[in-house]
Amino acid sequence: MKKQVLFGLVAGIALMAGASTASAQSAADGEKVFRACKACHSLEAGKKGVGPSLHGLMGRQSGTVEGFAYSPAMKNANLTWNDENLAKYLADPKGFIAGNKMAYAGVKKEDDLKNLIAYLNEATK
Repeated sequence: MKKQVLFGLVAGIALMAGASTASAQSAADGEKVFRACKACHSLEAGKKGVGPSLHGLMGRQSGTVEGFAYSPAMKNANLTWNDENLAKYLADPKGFIAGNKMAYAGVKKEDDLKNLIAYLNEATK
């Protein structure tokens, strides 16, 4: 009986560990998703393109990169970029901040979105 309980406990822990590993974010996979973003955004401080530089993104107030011409919607959004706000914005830019000028339909796959945010957390420091 003790062996069965122990086996059940070990099997349960293994299943939980497998589930968390399967859903873990991957910055390396997020870098692949970011390739689409590179057309407009730089990770280099002060280097803007069609979109603003993403350097220092996490924790920054929306619409505040010096020298970038933001839409009034982005300037007035009054958001601090964090995982939650970024996920909502990247999934549906026009729906989350109506009137912003980012011409991108959004990241539709949940895993791609999580991986992209993991990458941005590392790459925008």
